[in-house]
Amino acid sequence: MEGKLLKETPTFWAKVWEYAKSILVALIIALLIRTFIVQAFRIPSGSMIPTLLVGDHILVNKLAYRFGEPHRLDVVVFKFPLDSNKDYIKRVIGLPGDRLKIVNKVVFINGKPLKEPYARHTDSRTIPRGIQPRDNYGPVVVPPGHYFVMGDNRDSSYDSRFWGFVSRKALIGKALIIYFSWDPHGANPLHWVRWRRIGRLIH
Repeated sequence: MEGKLLKETPTFWAKVWEYAKSILVALIIALLIRTFIVQAFRIPSGSMIPTLLVGDHILVNKLAYRFGEPHRLDVVVFKFPLDSNKDYIKRVIGLPGDRLKIVNKVVFINGKPLKEPYARHTDSRTIPRGIQPRDNYGPVVVPPGHYFVMGDNRDSSYDSRFWGFVSRKALIGKALIIYFSWDPHGANPLHWVRWRRIGRLIH
């Protein structure tokens, strides 16, 4: 019949090539997203309890600090200053130029106590100054281009009180949302997934 086009049946290798191209494009897009936009992390420790629990899986906005500056109380992921192969997550407490001190577990910024409804204290003891810096620290002035960070689980957090400031260059991004939460140590397997935490924004 005139005008009728015959559709050529693709060969096996042509189909393979089409699938391969689709997979390659998807991998490139995923790599670009992970490198420049969003990255997933799993919370392995309890230093950010109650904001983040062990087994929370979070997404981190990697563009947040490419075009803006960190704000006080941001929850940030960064390269650990003492080992750049490790990623840490803490809350920004001190900004560049801030005068910071901790007196009997209370944080003071520029002479005023900081309101911290997110902070948790589980140890009734107060460790004196000179023994260790957990409960009494400073005063110090946060240097330019650096930040003082702390975990919300104050009595069980290894943070700037012990190892110093975080450089602006070490910041990876701002914690955005909990996309999955898993508690394999729960007694009931039906409750291993913490459904109520999924989709929770991180503040």
